[in-house]
Amino acid sequence: QAHVMESGGNLVQPGGSLRLSCVASGFTFSSYAMAWFRQAPGKEREWVSHLDTGGITTYYADSVKGRFTISRDNAKSTLFLQMNKLKPEDTGVYYCARFQGRTPGNYGGWGQGTLVTVSS
Repeated sequence: QAHVMESGGNLVQPGGSLRLSCVASGFTFSSYAMAWFRQAPGKEREWVSHLDTGGITTYYADSVKGRFTISRDNAKSTLFLQMNKLKPEDTGVYYCARFQGRTPGNYGGWGQGTLVTVSS
């Protein structure tokens, strides 16, 4: 059974950095494109970024382009999201998933997520 476990969320000041991790199990990680989504309080879940199986081609939402970097370590079945120059509007629960499109409704289930709070 496919399972993902996100971690690395924390309280950080505006302008700060965080690195999120997502450890996958129950499926062949290297065979799937992977994605990060987030859900801010009171808002819909939204796509943030995704990358291909080899970690070569990456895609970002305009709101995070130039500040966030997605990467993966296939040997460790782990997905990362390096977040720099954080803004209060980056606050939310961050989720990783096997990529099935940018629309959250395409996904049948989610992990527990990890909470990122950007505040002074």
